[in-house]
Amino acid sequence: MELKNDTQISKFILLGISEDPLWQPFLFGLFLFMYLVTLLGNLLIIIATITDSHLHTPMYFFLSNLSFADIFFTSASIPKMLVNIQTKNKVITYEGCISQVFFFILFGVLDNFLLAVMAYDRYVAICHPLHYMVIMNRRLCGFLVLGSWVTTALNSLLQSSMALRLSFCTDLKIPHFVCELNQLVLLACNDTFPNDMVMYFAAILLGGGPLAGILYSYSKIVSSIRAISSSQGKYKAFSTCASHLSVVSLFYSTLLGVYLSSSFTQNSHSTARASVMYSVVTPMLNPFIYSLRNKDLMGALRRLLRRKS
Repeated sequence: MELKNDTQISKFILLGISEDPLWQPFLFGLFLFMYLVTLLGNLLIIIATITDSHLHTPMYFFLSNLSFADIFFTSASIPKMLVNIQTKNKVITYEGCISQVFFFILFGVLDNFLLAVMAYDRYVAICHPLHYMVIMNRRLCGFLVLGSWVTTALNSLLQSSMALRLSFCTDLKIPHFVCELNQLVLLACNDTFPNDMVMYFAAILLGGGPLAGILYSYSKIVSSIRAISSSQGKYKAFSTCASHLSVVSLFYSTLLGVYLSSSFTQNSHSTARASVMYSVVTPMLNPFIYSLRNKDLMGALRRLLRRKS
């Protein structure tokens, strides 16, 4: 491998999910299929929410932003993985690796923030239905989304910039399908204490903060639903947040599974395989979860497809 001034290297090797050559055609077909489904499903939701006036509400505004983030979250890793499998070349340049770190963190954390914003939206809709449109006005909705973008962009810029100070020795193999920041820190041969502190602080503040907001919102939602006397009213109230609750459960359960698997196993590829669940599978399933359980969105998609045909 080329070295620059003994500290700055020119490329890394992404080992991917499996190094077995017999698995490579299957993995290429599987991830290409999941990536195309993710693009198509999320693009349909974005187009439907923009073109259908019935969906010009805060809930669908946040959903379209989530779909946008999911498209770029998967695009930060899957295309490079597919190219590497097809060309049988696992090399990624240093600049490309840092770029992947930036975008992977940006859109991954943005997903986290948008799920918290959507939980707050459901809290207002169920706990304060008469004041919903007053509270969730255009200005507040725009501020919540803009604040999420700015916060996550600054965090991603900080962490990827700090990755530039890392020096690497001879082991340049990353047991992952994407340049993940934690893997880079593990490969570094200089002091990584500042990077570790920033990562832990960001995980607690930008990961734990939105999760705490989601849990608080749903604790209030559950209390409000329990106070409803009729079973039909309870079902109607719960159905308005069922899709979001399903997405939240899928995202955080798979994310927690990644960290648990990386803590308790010595298999170098186990973390990469577990990461597929929250970085690929969850963005792919989100459109199906929201559309199949939502009559308004299904109606908008039917109208959109009829216009296209």
